[in-house]
Amino acid sequence: MRYLGKKLITLIMTLFLVSAAVFLAFQIIPGDVVTSILGTEATPEMEAKLREELGLTEPPVKQYFHWIGGILRGDLGVSYRYSRNMNEMMPVAELIGDKLPVTLWLAAFSFVLILLISLPLGVIWAKSANPALDAVLGVLTQASMAIPSFFLGILVTYLFGIVLHFFVPGGYVSYEKDFPAFLGYLFFPALSVAIPKIAMTARFLRNSMLTQMGADYVRTAYGKGCTRRRVMYGHVLRNALMPVVTFLGMIVAEIVAGSIVIEQVFGLPGIGRLLVSSVNNRDFPVVEILILYITFVVILVYFLVDILYRVIDPRISEK
Repeated sequence: MRYLGKKLITLIMTLFLVSAAVFLAFQIIPGDVVTSILGTEATPEMEAKLREELGLTEPPVKQYFHWIGGILRGDLGVSYRYSRNMNEMMPVAELIGDKLPVTLWLAAFSFVLILLISLPLGVIWAKSANPALDAVLGVLTQASMAIPSFFLGILVTYLFGIVLHFFVPGGYVSYEKDFPAFLGYLFFPALSVAIPKIAMTARFLRNSMLTQMGADYVRTAYGKGCTRRRVMYGHVLRNALMPVVTFLGMIVAEIVAGSIVIEQVFGLPGIGRLLVSSVNNRDFPVVEILILYITFVVILVYFLVDILYRVIDPRISEK
């Protein structure tokens, strides 16, 4: 419990510091939000009214605590650029709520592909004594890790969309309208996200298993008459997975936080695409919340990885 409490305090303090840094950064960025919204032809009366509505007349410290208090109550503020109609700005919570499921489904799909392909591939690669297979897998994984995400997305679009006609590039279907079609379209962005991560995870697992296979306990297990299968899966693989769990946690944090480039390439209306458009439009309330969301996801994933690490190996000290 003490270990869990320390991690929770660290999580809360990190979020607090990041929120303060984000708020301060947007306070000192040049430019006037009111002028950006109303334009240069707005009257002083219009600017004063909007500034009052947005709470920009208050001191920065008061604005910060008002903002944090609103977040704790579930009020994330309103967008400066998106609106329901001419007279009503769209709440940030509603705006993100429309985009978040797309990013989460993309992340889940990508992670499933990573697990289903990389773990068996890493085990097969570690067990293989075939130099040709080792060379081929080495080249493929190295190339997969070296290709930039945007170029990989373009290659997948060209091969599976334009050449093979497995999907229509840009033909995104909302999960609310047709969920099976949504998943069908999402497979190819998920594949683009997963390919480099599959290569990294398979290589990492293979190297970890090779290290474990040379350990003393493996020779001892063989000396006691254990079969190769039992040694490989009952001892080597379990110990080799320890560092891989941390690596998979890093991957989860990255893909759940938002695969910005892939969402842009495939035209997915997710968190990553919303972040890019909000930065371009200087929609600061949306950008601030998205940065906090990404921070929270990364910290939460590492928190869960720490807990899982202790479950796998209780010998880990609480210190």
